[in-house]
Formats: sequence, C-alpha cells, structure tokens
Amino acid sequence: MIYKLIFLFFLFSIAEASANIKEKIIQNLKATNNLTFNFEQNVNGKTENGHCALSYPQKIFCKYNLKNDKILVSNGKSIVIKTNSSYYFYPLERTPLYLILNKNFLVSKIKNLDERILDDKFVNFKFFENDFEVSIFFDYNNLDLVGWQTTDIYQNLSITFLASVKKNQKLNDNLFVLPKQN
Repeated sequence: MIYKLIFLFFLFSIAEASANIKEKIIQNLKATNNLTFNFEQNVNGKTENGHCALSYPQKIFCKYNLKNDKILVSNGKSIVIKTNSSYYFYPLERTPLYLILNKNFLVSKIKNLDERILDDKFVNFKFFENDFEVSIFFDYNNLDLVGWQTTDIYQNLSITFLASVKKNQKLNDNLFVLPKQN
C-alpha cells in the first residue's frame, strides 16, 4: 500500500510540475513585448542565418548574413522578402509566421496543448492550423522562445533556431516598414 501511495504522489508531482511549466511559459510569453535574436534557419536543407527583431503583434524584421542583402519584413499585415535582385510580397496570413508572430494565438493554443519535454532542455508544443504544421520550442530553464519548425501547404520544412535572445528591448517602429520594390 505504501508503494502505491508513493507512486501516486510521484505521478501527482510530475503532473503538477508539467502544468506549472506550461503556466510559466504562458506568463513569460504574455510579459514579452518583443524579442531580438540571432537565428539559423534551415529550409529544405538550405541553411541561412542572421539577426531579427520581433515585435508583437505580428511584426518582424530579419537581416540575413548573405551577400545579396536579403531581408524579411512584416508590418503585421504583409510580409516582404527582398534581395538585391528579387522582391516577394505576401499576405502575412498565408504564411506560418502569421501564427508564430501572434502572441495571443500562441497563448490560447498552449493552454490547450500538452507539452513535450525534450532532454530537459526544451519544451515543445505542436499544433496544426490553416494547413500549417507548427512546432514551437521554449528553453526549459528560462522559458524563452528558442525556435520553431513549420511545414507549409507545399510540404516545405523550415526549422528556425534562436540564439542570444533578448526580451523587451527598445525598438524603432520604422524597422517594420515594408521596403519598396526596386
């Protein structure tokens, strides 16, 4: 009988810790207005890296470390990917970033999802929405967003890792103005 009680106590402790980490991630996310970070992105085997500033709701500016001066900018409604020789304009809602950059959406999703703890380093939540498969990753210790993985409607796999994450920095709103086409 004592073994059953110890086992039940152990299970209760695990369930409580799991619920506690989810709630802490939600509170941390709610308290985050913006992030700046270095990133490494792998899209279908092609790796790129650079620096981003993300501002909730749904704004992002990324400067890639490429010779073609690639940038990605979202003003909250549209997204532009611009290089020296190309210019792509998309409605933000047609991309997985529409979901990732929406803090309130993420909070509501996380509340209803079960988390996975990966190697006591990451907390992962996975969901399907608008034909997109999205996994988001948080640091197990500081609970900050550290990456995401998406699969879009064309089955393109994109994995983004965040490093040197800083929260609630002073950002210039001009950063999120869409660049003009050349």
